[in-house]
Amino acid sequence: MKKRIKHSIILLLVLIAINYLSSLVFKRIDLTHDKRYTLSEASLNIINDANSPVIIDVFLEGHDFPSEFKRLQRETKQLLEEFSAHNHHIIFNFINPLEDESLRERNIEQLTQRGLTPMQLSVQENGKNTQEVIFPWALASYNGKTVTIPLVKNKIGASQQALVSNSVQHLEYAFADGFSKLIKAKKRKIAILKGNGELDDLYIYDFIKKLGEYYFIAPFTIDSVSVNAQKSLTDLKTFDLIIVAKPTEPFLEPEKFVLDQFNMNGGKSLWLIDQIAIEKDSLYNESGKTLAVARDLNLTDFFFKYGVRINPVIISTLYSAPITLAIGEGSNSQFQHLQWPYSPLASANSKHPIVNNLNFVKFDFANQIDTLKNNIKKTILLESAPLTKLEGTPREISLDVVTQQPNPSLFNKGNQTLAVLLEGTFSSVYKNRINPIKLSNVKEESSPTKMIVIADGDVIKNDVVRNMPQELGFDRWTGKTYGNKEFLLNAVNYLLDDDGLINIRSKEIAVAFLDQQKISSQKTSWQVFNILLPLSLLAIFGFIFNYIRKKTFTN
Repeated sequence: MKKRIKHSIILLLVLIAINYLSSLVFKRIDLTHDKRYTLSEASLNIINDANSPVIIDVFLEGHDFPSEFKRLQRETKQLLEEFSAHNHHIIFNFINPLEDESLRERNIEQLTQRGLTPMQLSVQENGKNTQEVIFPWALASYNGKTVTIPLVKNKIGASQQALVSNSVQHLEYAFADGFSKLIKAKKRKIAILKGNGELDDLYIYDFIKKLGEYYFIAPFTIDSVSVNAQKSLTDLKTFDLIIVAKPTEPFLEPEKFVLDQFNMNGGKSLWLIDQIAIEKDSLYNESGKTLAVARDLNLTDFFFKYGVRINPVIISTLYSAPITLAIGEGSNSQFQHLQWPYSPLASANSKHPIVNNLNFVKFDFANQIDTLKNNIKKTILLESAPLTKLEGTPREISLDVVTQQPNPSLFNKGNQTLAVLLEGTFSSVYKNRINPIKLSNVKEESSPTKMIVIADGDVIKNDVVRNMPQELGFDRWTGKTYGNKEFLLNAVNYLLDDDGLINIRSKEIAVAFLDQQKISSQKTSWQVFNILLPLSLLAIFGFIFNYIRKKTFTN
């Protein structure tokens, strides 16, 4: 008896010791083939710095969600559980802002004012269609600061299933990006280049405002080179990235030399270049016509040396954003959305983190980019649709094109490059040439660096209505939002990314959905099957059990 008690006490002590040791060791095993519940190293680096509560309110809660959005809700909850398991300071709650009917209208108004726009869904059940409103957003707060986190990744023309699939793939990046803005301090500096007729601040306001959430932003006037070139270069080198947004005046050789030496010293750059002078607004006159001519920015040799050439041709394509025109006269006029071949909708054929899972990007009077052979790595980020033709300049552009039936056989130039990423060790534009001005410590080879060249300055341009800047990429006539802002933000984040956060966008997650038509048509048969099968198995088991029991006792 004493030995049995002794063994029991030892066993109890061993169990207590195992339990204590297991509490000190944290290990979760992800058995999914796509490792969807394994957080990226970049995500862990961000949340590990949180030393006080990060409160997350998720508004993706409700009882009447379509099955697809219940899947998104479940994936969101599982992801946040994973974040919370790695850092107990992360606390999350799921809230239904529309649960209380008496507060419904007030909550919708308050959330909308905070930028959390509602989403209307079509719910199909038992052959009936109903409409439901949801708020696919989260609010994250840390040390008195709050950011919004979108849970839905929009894509033009996507079904609800495709929308949810895109959103699930985007979830980790969306939360990691939000946590980064809350937890990480700003440290990178971006210069917005001025002095060569670039876009006014009002037309780049929305994108610069978004960038300000991540980086320090300041204008830099490049024509200061004519006063003191050495000081201009020294000042420019304090920035990590320059953005050149649609210059319209030629660059002087001293200015190009300073920009070249900025690149040679490891500076990053984002170029949005219009090689053709034409504006859509110039079409809205009595004639409905304007002239497109080549624009000389004196940058041909600059980009040629780095490995690209922007050609002074206009890309025309059958897959494009519409133009909205008033058709008719006086009070009988109506706005109509008409096919406009000069606004290409660009997409990506690669899984590069800048463009992976990206909505269509809208261009206006875009040019074509050729890539040239050198030692620089080139990644094509965006292309036009295959049904494309190239139109040379000078050329008259007329609104009459919307009344003409396009001939598909003329659109035979295939995909045309609209944006390209350059990475590597660059050779100076002025290598083996006489330098236009004297600078100290001139370099002929760069340290490893990156730049992105986009053959359209309007990609960054937001509309302005009554002197108020609108959201970049939003078409107020059709209500569609294109991927311009996300694309440019991804581009800047990639150029400046130190902790690999942007690479989370390359993560692929396979999301499987049930066939709703089969569910509706086969619902009754499956219900009967699920009821009768267990009862049948139970009856068979009971029969066999009683048969064996009787046979045993009979013998």
